[in-house]
Amino acid sequence: MSLKEIFCQDNAIAALERAYTCGRGAHAYIFAGPDGIGKFKTACEWAKLLLCKNPTMTKIRSLDFADSCGRCESCQAFDADSHPDFNHIYKELLEFTQDGKGKTTPTELPIDVIREFLIKKAFIKPMLSNGKVFVVSEAEKLNPSSQNAMLKVLEEPPPRCCIILLCTRLEALLPTTKSRCQIIRFGPINEIAIVERLTEIGLEHTKAQYFARLSQGSLGTACRLAQLEQAGAKIYQTKKELLEAVVACRLPDVLDLAQQFTERSKSIAAVWTELDQTTSKADLARTAQKTLIHVIISALQDALRLGVNPNDTLVNSDQKDRIVELARRYDPEEAAEKITQCYQALRWIEAAVNERLIFEHLLLDLTNSDIIAHSL
Repeated sequence: MSLKEIFCQDNAIAALERAYTCGRGAHAYIFAGPDGIGKFKTACEWAKLLLCKNPTMTKIRSLDFADSCGRCESCQAFDADSHPDFNHIYKELLEFTQDGKGKTTPTELPIDVIREFLIKKAFIKPMLSNGKVFVVSEAEKLNPSSQNAMLKVLEEPPPRCCIILLCTRLEALLPTTKSRCQIIRFGPINEIAIVERLTEIGLEHTKAQYFARLSQGSLGTACRLAQLEQAGAKIYQTKKELLEAVVACRLPDVLDLAQQFTERSKSIAAVWTELDQTTSKADLARTAQKTLIHVIISALQDALRLGVNPNDTLVNSDQKDRIVELARRYDPEEAAEKITQCYQALRWIEAAVNERLIFEHLLLDLTNSDIIAHSL
């Protein structure tokens, strides 16, 4: 791949290209936007260009476009995933820190990882290229201590050192961190383009359309869902059955339905673990739980849309009759309140609260029960 082939992120690529051709590239960037829209791929291709020994210049629509040559020693090492001057920083590296062996993968990006794999390495002389590049995944999970530890290297980096923070929630970063970086914004990808990509990999149109809308413009998320579906996770069937159950759910059904949610999330996580050997099982379990919560959120958002504009496009257009029933139960204001409760459930998942309790509490909220389910 090259920068030219990054999918549907022309504005972000153009901003980087202008800086490069003018010789004004930043020493630190924040690539901001939802998961799965090309931030990591762009960061990798940008790093490959910065490390390349013979960058190429071409004309695209009468504008200069710089890219890596793909042939030099640096590019070959990069393509082989063995470039000594490229460093990908992620929280699972905790296990490889000095005192991290045997530790459970944390939910936050710990300071030990930042100190040992970024700050310490940034001041080591490059081995192959003329500079070094660090890409930090899930920068929104950097705790204040980790961010404060980075401030000096962000403000006064070594020569030709570039740090790229990949972030889904800018508000999670400290103002001092953001002020030291150039922010490049990545936008959601058009639904039609996502559907085309999913059908190209063999997904039937109805499922492709649902996953495209559920992913809210995230091609990566939609492709992961499609991959899971093709591997037997049965996400689409699960969403249809759970949506039917949620709409019909009454107070006596809550415990059984919460158990169904728990079992389905574990089933999805099991398939996901087989497909992704690099991410911790705990993270994949949390992601599976959040996927089911997002299924509920999509249904509530559809109900809200129907209450405001009956002609609006629905995520769950294949189950419009169920959405109509939800819209009868909740007016737009009530639907918005239920959506807020769902997002609270997502925060509980990140905090590692017991998943069964989360689903029980959420379903009690959806049935408008006055019973206090559990203290979370």
